[in-house]
Amino acid sequence: MIENPRIAVVGLGYVGLPLAAALSTEFSTIGFDIDEGRVKELKQGHDRTGELSSGALRDAPLSLSATLSEISDADIYIVTVPTPVDENNLPDLNALRKASQSVGTVLQSGNVVVYESTVYPGVTEDFCGPILEEVSGLKAGTDFYLGYSPERINPGDKVHTVDKITKVVAGQTSEVSELLARIYGSMNNGNIFIARNIPTAEASKVIENAQRDINIAFVNEIATIFGKMGISVYDVLDAASTKWNFLNFQPGLVGGHCIGVDPYYLAHAAQEIGLDPKIILSGRETNDNMSKVIAGRINDLLTGPSKLLVLGITFKENVPDIRNSKVGDLIAAFKEQGHDITVFDPLADKEETLDEYGIELSDDLGSGYDCVVGAVPHDVFNEYSLRELLKEGGLVADVKGMWRHRSLPDSLRRWSM
Repeated sequence: MIENPRIAVVGLGYVGLPLAAALSTEFSTIGFDIDEGRVKELKQGHDRTGELSSGALRDAPLSLSATLSEISDADIYIVTVPTPVDENNLPDLNALRKASQSVGTVLQSGNVVVYESTVYPGVTEDFCGPILEEVSGLKAGTDFYLGYSPERINPGDKVHTVDKITKVVAGQTSEVSELLARIYGSMNNGNIFIARNIPTAEASKVIENAQRDINIAFVNEIATIFGKMGISVYDVLDAASTKWNFLNFQPGLVGGHCIGVDPYYLAHAAQEIGLDPKIILSGRETNDNMSKVIAGRINDLLTGPSKLLVLGITFKENVPDIRNSKVGDLIAAFKEQGHDITVFDPLADKEETLDEYGIELSDDLGSGYDCVVGAVPHDVFNEYSLRELLKEGGLVADVKGMWRHRSLPDSLRRWSM
């Protein structure tokens, strides 16, 4: 097939940007995003997601554009747009639809369109393919070809980067699969697994995060049980993890755009064929309810409405991403209990947080709090003096155990899961 493909990566978020930069070292690559502001920032060497340093971004031989016509000469289109859920926790494929329509307008005979967005089995061929056909007037599998290679980006992870992980690929034909193996293999030393077909590759991705979600739900459930018994779940996990085959999952709030979303895609697929995905949805229910459980435990240790400082609003540590952060639910629960809440997160964008959650981030830490809630374990929070933030007799509520080994004065109280 195509010997020296020109590649267009559609969507320059946490997944698309690192991928485009890595591919650009081997192939002529252009990154496309409909957000003109995002493209302008990237051209200036700034990645607001923090996935690429300014130096790495400037060094990559990568073209960037927000103009659709500028990707019209590509041979390979790789779509990396978000796939969230709606207010009813049903798959929201609008971004995927719009991206497919856009690619369809520039699609030419012989092109390959690869999807990396997390979906349930069948979406690439049964949802995206027909959209591309309708807009382009071409036929999938004859005039152009489909492929799927599930993204495995872990935001903030500088070890398991896109060039160091195994990439799963699948194409409509064996030739397309081999082409994708060659393209992706060029950036990760050939560390490629060719799946049997596209639905298999789609299914492999959606169960990865569903599996994590279920395991974390188990740990959250035992944390709730042991908490009632006055036992620290972290102490229990330290002991249990000494066994060679114990799985080391940690309790906490499970949000974000992957683990907090993907199980609903799998559950939807199951329900569409008449099955009841009890374990999957039970895990989601447990994890979704943890914000209320944690808020209730902390509230029980306070005397009436109190002054609280919540540290962290992002969905995980050391990243600026606030999408689907369950800290928002935690703060809402505190407000229902009548507490006065200050929220501080130096990594999160103030305007984005206000727009998404109606939460106004504080510019400074302040002092004189009845309780400090360590909601997200950003490294920077380890530098803060809890004694300077709290009143005498104040409560340190350490949700993620980031201060569990820190000595505290007798004048402060401590709670952790």
